[in-house]
Amino acid sequence: MAPDLADATLRWYAAQARDLPWRRPGTTAWAILVSEVMLQQTPVVRVRPAWSAWLARWPSPAALAADPPAEAIRAWGRLGYPRRALRLHECATAIATRHGNEVPRGLAELLALPGVGAYTARAVAAFGYGQRHPVVDTNVRRVVARAVGGMADAGPATTAADLAATEALLPAAPARAARLSAALMELGAVLCTARSPRCPDCPLWTTCAWRRAGAPPARGPTRRPQRYAGTDRQVRGVLLAALREATVPVPRTQLDLLWAETGQRGRALASLLADGLVDEVSRGHYVLVGQASAG
Repeated sequence: MAPDLADATLRWYAAQARDLPWRRPGTTAWAILVSEVMLQQTPVVRVRPAWSAWLARWPSPAALAADPPAEAIRAWGRLGYPRRALRLHECATAIATRHGNEVPRGLAELLALPGVGAYTARAVAAFGYGQRHPVVDTNVRRVVARAVGGMADAGPATTAADLAATEALLPAAPARAARLSAALMELGAVLCTARSPRCPDCPLWTTCAWRRAGAPPARGPTRRPQRYAGTDRQVRGVLLAALREATVPVPRTQLDLLWAETGQRGRALASLLADGLVDEVSRGHYVLVGQASAG
């Protein structure tokens, strides 16, 4: 089945893939690394303008490393999970100093970069350098679980079995394997979705094991969407937004006006300090990390 699956998926991808800027020919490995970090838990529609602005300002790792981390956090805006901006700055610094401003090609070297995990390392190796590695995100796991395993989903977390199952589908030619990884990801994102799969439009419609089994429902508990409104995450975002807009240290009294609940506000500020996103430059005055000389 693997050759048929690969051929059908690649034909569909060639005709139907979205035109995303980081997929265009000539995109650097650095630009792909930035896209992969930004796309973690963030929709494409929000990432596209942020990615373009980021690369226009910092077209290389050395360019980002030359600026303080506060600038990366500012440019991150409201993409969410701002620690990713801090990790990307650390990663850029490591690439600039250890690898001559070139994103490394080897999987082990990629994994050694700050903030680069197993998925991101394989994605950069495959999409940046055309290497043969299983690139397995939630979308890929779902496609493989359905098309090959006959299950509605693949469970809550990526396992070694998921990597092996995906690698078994990859063509031998590295460039073709890398393209199939992108195609499987796209298929899961636009057709083989978690809640409303468009099975009649799928290139694997006739061979999909899940469909042929009658599309049995998922087993086990379903994951509920994470609530945001009123959570500590929201408070962190409110405080960080004020600090991003400030050019001088912000007093605690000013931050206190931004959220009424004292305990929650205190937890949020403490977590921003603990995560290394914010510095207290003098008693009760705060700035983004690396902005300590402001004011």
